[in-house]
Amino acid sequence: MLMQEIKEVLQDKWDFKDSGKDLEYFEEGFNEELIHKLSEDKKEPQWMLDLRLKALTEFHKRPIPTWCIPDLSQINFNEMTYYIKTKQDRVATNWEEVPEEIKNTFEKIGIPEAERKQLAGAITQYESNAVYANLQQEWIDQGVIFTDLNTALKEHEELVKQYFGKCVPYFDNKFSALHYSVWSGGSFCYVPKGIKLTKMVQNYFRMNAMKEGQFEHTLLIAEEGSQLLYLEGCSSPKYSKNSLHSAVVEIFVKDNAHARYTTVQNWSKNTFNLNTKRSIVGKNAFMEWIGGSLGSKVSMLYPCSILKGEGARADHLNITIAGKDCIKEGGAKVVHAASNTQSKVIAKSISLNGGIGIYRGLVRINPGCKGCKSNVRCDALMTDDISKSDTFPIVEINENDVQFSHEASVGKITEDQLFYLMSRGLSEDEAVNTIVLGFVEPVLKEIPLEYAIELNRLIQLEMTNSIG
Repeated sequence: MLMQEIKEVLQDKWDFKDSGKDLEYFEEGFNEELIHKLSEDKKEPQWMLDLRLKALTEFHKRPIPTWCIPDLSQINFNEMTYYIKTKQDRVATNWEEVPEEIKNTFEKIGIPEAERKQLAGAITQYESNAVYANLQQEWIDQGVIFTDLNTALKEHEELVKQYFGKCVPYFDNKFSALHYSVWSGGSFCYVPKGIKLTKMVQNYFRMNAMKEGQFEHTLLIAEEGSQLLYLEGCSSPKYSKNSLHSAVVEIFVKDNAHARYTTVQNWSKNTFNLNTKRSIVGKNAFMEWIGGSLGSKVSMLYPCSILKGEGARADHLNITIAGKDCIKEGGAKVVHAASNTQSKVIAKSISLNGGIGIYRGLVRINPGCKGCKSNVRCDALMTDDISKSDTFPIVEINENDVQFSHEASVGKITEDQLFYLMSRGLSEDEAVNTIVLGFVEPVLKEIPLEYAIELNRLIQLEMTNSIG
């Protein structure tokens, strides 16, 4: 049983800072000069620079969103550093080539060990760029491409150009415009027709500096009849000044293919985490989104599946934990754009120590899309009287021959529940942890064991002194 396999993870595993001696920093500020300098440093093709500049114009045209609960006007875009690179420009293909301090960082987090045990390939991004990328030879021999996106743009330019920005356009929202203007790093994975990737590939993103922005771009393509399993982890140390993480994820799941995207995020409590993630799912294809989100000052994340082909399916399964001084807006968006498509959304949120957990989601069934089925379930758990939970579901059904259901529950840990468990010999903290872990177990069991262990430990740390 999963709960019996959970082991101790040290509290300071993620909250440590490096000296930065192996890094070069671009000056603070967000302007056209920065974008030219960034693109020149990366030796990018002209079409990418043109796209960056169009995105910059779009960013300045759009106001800060005010429809959300978090106050995003706190973000000062001119006080951040948008590009931090390692002095070693080349991406290493073995760990001995990684600068010593940066290598030690990823060893503390456990990435090399995880790669040896269970991964088909691994990338590690430190600040703005990848420092390490590797894929097992057996998958290279089958035509799989897995590397950081900066490298992919140089080595597979036409393939990148075919898909880049086609799922999430630069003009999608203010923060996608920001992203496309200063994006750096990320992942590129291409699985050829009929090839089934049976092991996960992983990228781990690490932010180290204060007042920085990280803007990795993830581009995943699963060709017809293939399988792609992608895993990402994220962390950063604590600072008194705000940082910004604004990623874009684009996933193309072709006919009869299967893609799974799993993420476990643990940003520090000074980070605004504002991402745009979307997939386009072909005929009889299957897209899975699995996520666990802790930490951050503000998180706004609603992965989207566009079910474009008949018989396409999408599952969204996620948990968010909003602790003290944290606002978590999470959920999912599904667009049924073809007949006989199916979707399932399970969203679980925990609010504690005054945190605010919010579900915001959309299910749209387009006209003429007959035989569609969708189920949405939102469960919220609060551990005290000062935390909050809200739900903002949007349902747009434009066809009669469909099935849709929505279930929602909001609960608080009660004195009766605690009394019952404590009467069986558990302490109050143990009783609370038992209730919370039972609440999130449907998500934990879908996450690789090492990440489930870490997520469980982080939940326990968040739960400390959380009962009001």
